[in-house]
Amino acid sequence: MSYRAGKSGLAADIQRKVDANYSTDEGVKCLNWIRSIVDCEEIPGRSEEIDASPNNFYETLRNGILLCKLIDRLFPGRINWSDKTFQTPKIEAMRSMRERERIAMFTTLVQEFGVQETFTFPTESLHEKGVLNLAQVCACIRALGIEAQGKSGYSGPENYWPRKSERNVRKFSEEQLRASQAIISLQYGTNVGANQAGMSFGKTRKIID
Repeated sequence: MSYRAGKSGLAADIQRKVDANYSTDEGVKCLNWIRSIVDCEEIPGRSEEIDASPNNFYETLRNGILLCKLIDRLFPGRINWSDKTFQTPKIEAMRSMRERERIAMFTTLVQEFGVQETFTFPTESLHEKGVLNLAQVCACIRALGIEAQGKSGYSGPENYWPRKSERNVRKFSEEQLRASQAIISLQYGTNVGANQAGMSFGKTRKIID
């Protein structure tokens, strides 16, 4: 676990707003979904028993193990569990570095899985107290769930997340395209009623010979 010096002033106000964006209901939904994909003891089997308070949500996911197990189930074959990243370090100081490596591995693999980079999060958002952004972590898990639901072989709960929007490509014939060019859009304005009838500004000009 990493810590940064406490924030003050404007930075502290911004962090308080970031913290306020986290929803425990969304946290419960994320943890419950992870539990449905990964068989684990860290998360209770019943959603009403899940503690998704900010600190518990952080403690449950911060070492990166559950997140890596999650992406491994959805995207198998990408993680080498014998790698030193998943070995218990002999030096305690290395533990934090290994945790960060796992989180970074997760965010990299979710992008390969199909999640847009904008929905991922920097490592410190889940690992460093003082700069946590748990709402963004939830957004990433949600995006992963939405993406997973549309993949073949998905074994999790159906329709748990909103359905991913699908492309609606429309094709027009050459004749339809030519016909559209003859239509003047109202964005260009209109000349209906374009005359000066009844218009008068100021005094009329008199010409005297």
